[in-house]
Amino acid sequence: MSVPGADDPGSEEPRADEPRANEPLPVESEAQLIEWIAEGEKPRAAWRVGTEHEKIGLRADDMTPVPYEGDRGIAAVLSGIARADGWTEISEGGNVIALAKEGASITLEPGGQLELSGAPLETIHQTCDEFHQHLEVVRSVSEPLGIVWLSLGMNPLYAVPDIPVMPKARYEIMRSYLPTRGEMALQMMHLTATVQANFDFSSEADMVQKMRTALTVTPIVSAIFANSSLGEGKANGFAARRLQIWRHTDPDRCGVLPFAFEAGFGYERYVQWALDVPMFFIVRDGRYLAANGKSFREFLARGLDGHTAILDDWAIHLTTLFPEVRLKQILEVRGADAVPPGLICALPALWKGILYDDSALAAAGALAIDTSPEAREAALDDVARRGLDAELGGRTALEWARELVGIASEGLRRIGHSGRVDSDERGYLDPISEQLELGKSPGQVVLERWEGEWERSVQSLIGYARY
Repeated sequence: MSVPGADDPGSEEPRADEPRANEPLPVESEAQLIEWIAEGEKPRAAWRVGTEHEKIGLRADDMTPVPYEGDRGIAAVLSGIARADGWTEISEGGNVIALAKEGASITLEPGGQLELSGAPLETIHQTCDEFHQHLEVVRSVSEPLGIVWLSLGMNPLYAVPDIPVMPKARYEIMRSYLPTRGEMALQMMHLTATVQANFDFSSEADMVQKMRTALTVTPIVSAIFANSSLGEGKANGFAARRLQIWRHTDPDRCGVLPFAFEAGFGYERYVQWALDVPMFFIVRDGRYLAANGKSFREFLARGLDGHTAILDDWAIHLTTLFPEVRLKQILEVRGADAVPPGLICALPALWKGILYDDSALAAAGALAIDTSPEAREAALDDVARRGLDAELGGRTALEWARELVGIASEGLRRIGHSGRVDSDERGYLDPISEQLELGKSPGQVVLERWEGEWERSVQSLIGYARY
């Protein structure tokens, strides 16, 4: 489900596939592009969950951003993890930019964030174990270097000009192109961090139902995980500033996909949308060639710098689309801020309970939330500002969240993995229930403590937020 060196699946920015050893397959028709997505269909017994999470690093002694270079830089962290835990280094231009092992990858994001793109796993027990083992290794390598990693959805202390540039060619192209489309694009790239999960589908109809349900409840999930209330060392006016930043990144490739609720939606309609989204780049012989705003449809018709389209280009292009729910050969739910460890394990459990049980999927999709484009846009704006206090369809996000967690819990109960020592995964929802008991999103809690008991102490914030 996570292809090392290929994509985030759901990271906050794209990673292109490395050139493949086999002969590239030319794209000869739009039907091939539809079929490529359809090839992702899997029987229920083969459904898995992949979890992605990003971390923001700072130097522990002076709380400054971590550069790529040097004995205490990001490159040293990546190489240290490779040595300590048997990962294979992936380099570009002589620089280590990613690690790969057993269906998982660790990648370098534009602002020096590190992302674990987890392997496709059967149970939440496994994905949570994977996460905690990863954290243990990262700590063992980072602490001697004086680096801490933060469980926040946004860098709480610095602005874009303060962030060291990471040496990846694709980021140079993105830094040039995205600011022409959205005023907050560079903040998205350099300051934000997310946790997301990836799910399978058995058929086109199953994909459609999961896509629509996920889009319907995404504002609720975003409210539960809203955790980016500080920026540049002060309150930023939001519970989830990360969510607001994404809404001002690129209208061509971001958003809530209103066409997904139209009659006849399916693989072809998503492909038609993706064809018209401007490309970032193509990759040839390990080189990134900027597409300069050319859509994939134009690329198919006229090529780019003498190159014609291959299926790898399509796979890459789909990873550079950033809707709240993204379709490739899997479905990616992308609406949550990075959060403390307990809530990270809760995120895939919540979505699994909703998406992998038929009754829960139907119940969540039937929640009486206004799914008109205008209502969903307004809901996300309100969630970004107020988290669980936001209003959706006449009720608070907190009220909706309690109902949604109940649906997910029953879903997990029904699909418990029989024959295992612990078939019940509902306990992973407990951190969400505890959050809902507080009645506040994580970012609201951080803000209250920042202005209150912490007395705006950076050391207190880091002590609370560090992994």
